Amino acid sequence: MPDRQLEVDPLWQSFIESESLTEKQGAQFKRYQELLTEWNEYINLTAITQIDDIIDYHFRDSLALTHVADLKAIHMVADIGTGAGFPGIPLKIAYPHLQVILIEVVQKKVKFLHTVIQDLGLTNTEVISLDWLTFIRISNSPIDLFCARASLAPEQLVEMFAPRCRYKKSTLVYWASSSWEKSAEIVPFLKKEVSYTVGKKRRKLVFLNAK
Repeated sequence: MPDRQLEVDPLWQSFIESESLTEKQGAQFKRYQELLTEWNEYINLTAITQIDDIIDYHFRDSLALTHVADLKAIHMVADIGTGAGFPGIPLKIAYPHLQVILIEVVQKKVKFLHTVIQDLGLTNTEVISLDWLTFIRISNSPIDLFCARASLAPEQLVEMFAPRCRYKKSTLVYWASSSWEKSAEIVPFLKKEVSYTVGKKRRKLVFLNAK
């Protein structure tokens, strides 16, 4: 990504300071927002279009995980049904050491993700266009942490904990609304729930693993 001077904007400055980002990282987030806005005019990437809402409900929401988990100890993250790249790309920007796999089957979104990766200069970031069950059946990547935000239902996601699956010892984090209730299928894998506020919304991160 070419060097970009981040405009002195209280909205962006507040975001950068609250997330302890560098100037480069702030510029990457701003360029990401620009690409999202540009592409959203032609393909349906997000219903959230105002800059302040993008910062809150896409960027801050994605980075909520960084306040409750030590991502410095994580090497590889897979983002299930990433869509326009959330939370995988924000996590990669904030923690450049991460190897990130973005799982997405919609080809228009896949093209967008490749554009973002190239434009922002993100290394060790791969887009894989496979459905969830096929991915966990054939992938052999050493993934430590799986993330799912506004994609599949957790009842489908916990297939990764099946005894035959190579990822049965990995951790899954599910972004949920405050009203989300665990089902009987989820109880055996529920580790903890962490509530947080982003913008005007109450949300929670649900941590799942095989006990």
